[in-house]
Amino acid sequence: MKLKNSFFYTMREDAKDEDSRSGNLLVRAGMIKKTSSGIYMIMPMGKRVLAKIEQIVREEMDATGAQELLMPALILEDVYEKSGRREAFGSNMFALKDRYQKNYVLGPTHEELFAVAASMKGRSYKDFPYNLYQIQTKYRDETRPRYGLIRVREFIMKDAYSFDVDLEGLDVSYHKMYEAYCHSFDRMDLTYQIVRADTGAMGGLLSEEFQAITGIGEDIVVGCEQCDFSSNLEITEVVETETESQEELRTYTMVETPDAKTIEEVASFFDRDVTDFVKTLVYRVDGRTVAFLLRGDRELNETKALKLLKANEMELADFAEVERVTHARVGFAGPIGIECPVIMDREVTHLRNFIVGANKSDHHYVDVNVRDFQPEMIGDIAQVHEGDRCPKCGGKLKFQHGIEVGNLFKLGTKYATTMGLQYLDKNNQLQPVVMGSYGIGLERCMAAIVEQHNDEHGIIWPLSVAPFAVCIVIVSMKDEQQIQAANALYEELRAAGIEVLLDDRDERVGVKFKDMELIGIPYRVTVGRGIVDGKVELVARADGEKTELSVDACKQELKELLTK
Repeated sequence: MKLKNSFFYTMREDAKDEDSRSGNLLVRAGMIKKTSSGIYMIMPMGKRVLAKIEQIVREEMDATGAQELLMPALILEDVYEKSGRREAFGSNMFALKDRYQKNYVLGPTHEELFAVAASMKGRSYKDFPYNLYQIQTKYRDETRPRYGLIRVREFIMKDAYSFDVDLEGLDVSYHKMYEAYCHSFDRMDLTYQIVRADTGAMGGLLSEEFQAITGIGEDIVVGCEQCDFSSNLEITEVVETETESQEELRTYTMVETPDAKTIEEVASFFDRDVTDFVKTLVYRVDGRTVAFLLRGDRELNETKALKLLKANEMELADFAEVERVTHARVGFAGPIGIECPVIMDREVTHLRNFIVGANKSDHHYVDVNVRDFQPEMIGDIAQVHEGDRCPKCGGKLKFQHGIEVGNLFKLGTKYATTMGLQYLDKNNQLQPVVMGSYGIGLERCMAAIVEQHNDEHGIIWPLSVAPFAVCIVIVSMKDEQQIQAANALYEELRAAGIEVLLDDRDERVGVKFKDMELIGIPYRVTVGRGIVDGKVELVARADGEKTELSVDACKQELKELLTK
């Protein structure tokens, strides 16, 4: 492609409304443009990158024997009602009505429709196994889109679904997808970890995530300093280390605590450690009010809480609701006398004579024990901390940020049962089909690559996904010899099947160099004054190495570099 008469632009200044390195660089490089919160245009240069990522994923899917199809994005709401997932998705699902007042949604994921599609393929056990996939736009009404392409409302996803007659067959299909994912992300030159994760609204037997390790990301990847343990923060168990206190149980009393409502303020008031306190957090969970009890230094893990309660959605209760169930201002909630169910973290069971809010403004109870109130449930609902004990070996846990670029689910018979997907076994008995689900976020991959491959000058695309492999920069558009040599080299590289960009703009050479560095082309050929001696300069974007070569030697070097 020649730049002179093409749609090409870059930005010198940082994008003011981007909160990630990748989002900022992709906007500046003219690869994406935000249209509204969580929604982006993919511009021509970015589309070339996305197409490369898509092709890698497609090739790896096809290599497993999976077959590609395309599902509608507009789906009758009844489909998700039938599977029981409409409530689980809640307000994250875009909903609309057609002219006949029928309820539709924009597909957030397509398990249900793939189950319907699979029912078209025979009913005999002999028809299995097989795998179907699509590359399709998905829609989720995120409450807080952020990090550029990492958390958005509209995104392109590859989702695949395997169909087997038993769990042993599912294991085989799952392993094929697992290997295909490793190959895909390796080809994209992504550094990643594979972690256990929560099944969430998908449900099923097992979930694993491919997390691209980055400096930012909304996921925390939990590892161990001593073993190979790896897990998503949202499901990592807090290993109990507390032994039962032998302290004598005392009778609780109320103490006035003026102007002390936060844990830190109350700790200062009593001159006690925060671990001597039990905090009470009031939430709305699937329409009911619930209080959660945690040791003072812990945070609530909402994923664990939802799983324990078998609930779908939760959010902090508003001030009015807190005051209704406590009869006090916000900041003084406690388990004794609160007018809602109490869910207690299991660490609290080991504490004695702790401090809680008294459900009375400016007051707390001291010397409280678990015998003084009645929790509805007890479980592991706390967020693990870095340095906590590893659930596998007992070593210290360590944290890294990650971007979820892919996920694998063993769904089992969940969707087959709800959607009526069955087969006739060898005994002519109807049995539910066993399914797996496998997703890759293509734009997330694009963002993750940029997060891992950049420097102070811009993006450094791996060759496998770069929009062009080579850019040719003409130093002076007033020098006919430079122009002719650059065009000749351009045509020869194109003829050799190399994706090449010719910067023939009438711009200062410094501007051209900065633009090519920003957009991250792996190799740059500079055609300047050296052309009078038949010389050009070859520059590698990754390490900045410069080599002066004859034109013929440059062509040969590029052909060797790009065909490895």
